[in-house]
Amino acid sequence: MRLQAFAKINLGLDVLGKREDGYHEVRMIMQTIRMYDQLDMRKSVEPGIHLTTNKKYIPVDENNLVWRAAKLMMDTCGIMEGVSIHLHKVIPVAAGMAGGSSDAAATLVGMNRLFHCGLSKEKLMELGVQIGADVPYCVLRGTALAEGIGEKLTVLPPMPDCWILIGKPGISVSTKYVYTTLDLNTDTVHPDIDGMKKALEDGNLYGITERMGNVLQDVTIPAYPEVERIKEQMKTLGAVNAMMSGSGPTVFGIFDNEEKAQEACQKLRESGSCQQVFLTVPFNNYGGKQSMASDLHLEMNEYLPLRDVVFNTLRQAILRGELKPGERLMEIALSQRLGVSRTPVREAIRMLEQEGLVIMIPRKGAQVLRFPRRI
Repeated sequence: MRLQAFAKINLGLDVLGKREDGYHEVRMIMQTIRMYDQLDMRKSVEPGIHLTTNKKYIPVDENNLVWRAAKLMMDTCGIMEGVSIHLHKVIPVAAGMAGGSSDAAATLVGMNRLFHCGLSKEKLMELGVQIGADVPYCVLRGTALAEGIGEKLTVLPPMPDCWILIGKPGISVSTKYVYTTLDLNTDTVHPDIDGMKKALEDGNLYGITERMGNVLQDVTIPAYPEVERIKEQMKTLGAVNAMMSGSGPTVFGIFDNEEKAQEACQKLRESGSCQQVFLTVPFNNYGGKQSMASDLHLEMNEYLPLRDVVFNTLRQAILRGELKPGERLMEIALSQRLGVSRTPVREAIRMLEQEGLVIMIPRKGAQVLRFPRRI
């Protein structure tokens, strides 16, 4: 079984105060993005949890949230069989993007399916908070308001179409250090979370970006000034706005134009200010209905060019209603979903247009026709 564990960014992050139990009361708007780790899971003849990764520095014992999530499911569901899990890491570590929490969430979902536990998504989210505050959100995914310590979740309307540039400098930041050092006082500027919710309801990208804010920047940026430099660099390169995600140090910039975003991505890489640079798009689950399993599958045919394989896959997805009328077909998102480069996706979209399933709209790109021509 193969699952995708998607990263997140915080469009808005407010801390209301510290609770008696030592946790902080937060109010955040979270957004899943199409950057993901991959987990391959299978039953094992040998009992216990057998975890491997593609990164030597990542632990493969109880210090890894994947291991802890698998153990929690074994204990909860009385699983006696063993499980083998290979974690392929792509999401930067200690970057404020919930990579570990998302891996744990995918493990909960995978164990539930693999061993036929029959637990609901709500039950998995309830279990997830035992592992970490972000895990319930990572089970839910999409666009959501997170309150409490992050476990009280409200699904919000999806993020409007945009391009998200991710830049992580060559440093790691301790979340514990940031929250311990945070000093909330009368000078603290709190983000307009309610205003951002309204902008999401209106589908107003610029209303969202102008309300982006993160109180944790007050701690991280003075300690790591390169975070502020990357923010300003992204804005100079054309981002509508840029901000640190979570406790940092990752910075993301929102772009309203794909060509501008691609150019900015290239220039950010060339500048050397970031150790890792990615260009991606939002992952919207439209009410939590999308699966963690890969949602579009290529039926590979060694006798067909890759563009034709992609064309056939997208054509069938449109005819089956999986790609809905009016839905935009963004090259970056589709290439990531299908695991191919953008060139065959671009060529397939042109073929779909010729067949009358897709229309090209100036300055917006390709869109599935609402009333496809009979074929």
